Amino acid sequence: MIMLPADTPLYNHPLPEIEQWLRDRGCEQDRNELHCWRVERSTWKAELCLDIDQLTVRYIEAGENGKDIQRAFKYSLTRRDIEAAVFSGP
Repeated sequence: MIMLPADTPLYNHPLPEIEQWLRDRGCEQDRNELHCWRVERSTWKAELCLDIDQLTVRYIEAGENGKDIQRAFKYSLTRRDIEAAVFSGP
């Protein structure tokens, strides 16, 4: 599958392309909630959810006192910008 350029807003990418992008970044799709994905790195882990108008990321136990940190990124941002923000960690 050929991806659109990284400077293309995420809302212009077809869903199969977004799903492949997440797989390529090491994310695994939740079997029960297909719009949610999980990713784990050496220093953090997160849940990503493809909501109606944004990508919501919850960094698990990454905040003060082990609390989750949640961030949201509008699909109007480029894939490059979302990737840089999400996969750099909390």
